[in-house]
Amino acid sequence: MQEEIKDLNKKPLSIKQYLIVGSMLFALFFGAGNLIFPIHLGQLAGANWIPAALGFLISGVLLPLLSVLAISITRSKGVYDIAKPLGSGFAIIFLVLVHATLGPLFATPRTASVNFTVGIQSFIPHQYVQIGMFIFTAIFFIATFLLAYKTSSILDSLGKILNPLFLGLLFLSFLLAFIHPMGSASTQAISASYQHASFFNGFLEGYNTMDALAGLAFGVAVVSAVNVLGKINPKSNANATAKAGFISESLVGIIYIILIWIGATSLNLFKISNDNGGTTFNQFMGHYLGATGHALLATLMTLTCITTAVGLASAFAQDFNKHFPKLSYHQWLGLNCIVSFIIANAGLNLIITWSTPVLMFLYPFAITLILLSIFSPLFKRDKAVYMTTIIFTLIPAFFDMLVSLPPMISHLSFIQDLIKIEQNILPFANIKMDWILPAIVGAIIGLIIYKSKNKH
Repeated sequence: MQEEIKDLNKKPLSIKQYLIVGSMLFALFFGAGNLIFPIHLGQLAGANWIPAALGFLISGVLLPLLSVLAISITRSKGVYDIAKPLGSGFAIIFLVLVHATLGPLFATPRTASVNFTVGIQSFIPHQYVQIGMFIFTAIFFIATFLLAYKTSSILDSLGKILNPLFLGLLFLSFLLAFIHPMGSASTQAISASYQHASFFNGFLEGYNTMDALAGLAFGVAVVSAVNVLGKINPKSNANATAKAGFISESLVGIIYIILIWIGATSLNLFKISNDNGGTTFNQFMGHYLGATGHALLATLMTLTCITTAVGLASAFAQDFNKHFPKLSYHQWLGLNCIVSFIIANAGLNLIITWSTPVLMFLYPFAITLILLSIFSPLFKRDKAVYMTTIIFTLIPAFFDMLVSLPPMISHLSFIQDLIKIEQNILPFANIKMDWILPAIVGAIIGLIIYKSKNKH
């Protein structure tokens, strides 16, 4: 029983210990994508950047923290355990979808493509951009494979040096942006989709960070770090994780707010970028720090992105080797790096175009599983509660995926007919939040079933 587990360390954790765990959480969540999506959101929202930022903070900051707490409260060891109450079959499918999204299909190739777009591309003549990306991504993923082949403390030490340097460069540019702003955020144009639903669009934009999924996949590392500090009771572990998470996510939140504001002010000088913020971030750094800023950014971003890629690639290989042992860790790792290299060369825009519908389908399940896990002590992780909630979430999540598919598919007549039917039946379908009410109804039905079983 959870109540019978006593902490090895009954003293409160020190500030230094909280900072150590907090920095680990920050490294877990903050990557290249976390720089470009907020600044792009600011450009889209314009004068409505504040409500858009609030929505983004919920899905990009609060949800990732809750995902780590879900791991702690349920004493899970990763994605599979979080979904296990629904049965081993569903848990395997969910694990494959999450790790494929974080791994070779989207997040891992994005570490290279964002890095190239933001840090390297400005140094290469336009006619050589494609070959430049090919060479860069080949070197990038060879380095990723070699570093992840046998992980060592060297990479962790490198991250401890590089992250502060990168943050220092980032906050220097932030300081310059405050002293000499590019324009007034409150007077900038608002794109059509952000004129009436800026909060919800900001919330959906936060899906692109994939941090809630990352929390489910890698949160066990943070929980284990708190265990090492002597907090092994689930309640005290979750409490310590929450406090450390508040430290790290406060920093992430501050960075997001500043980047969203910068994105809005940038409209005074630059057009909305067509690559989801990569070009704008490059323009922003060049505006304040010139060629020196570009060179520093390229160097630091390349090194920090490799550390992120190594973490994603090794986690993918470890979990897939555990559940599909016919291939070794090194074989899964090599497969991941090869596929990531191929997809990275498709370009950042194409990666984001196809990742969006997958995230629109996957995130409602992740959110419901996170919340069910956090409240699971109330119903002892009963399968009925999980099952009814997920079943009621399935159909609207599927329709949200259809709406988000590229126009060449989503504009097909039979898909448009299905979407119209769904939008006439489900509330909030027009803002892609139609899964919320069905999920609540499913949870209520599951709780009624659970209570009735207990009475009998």
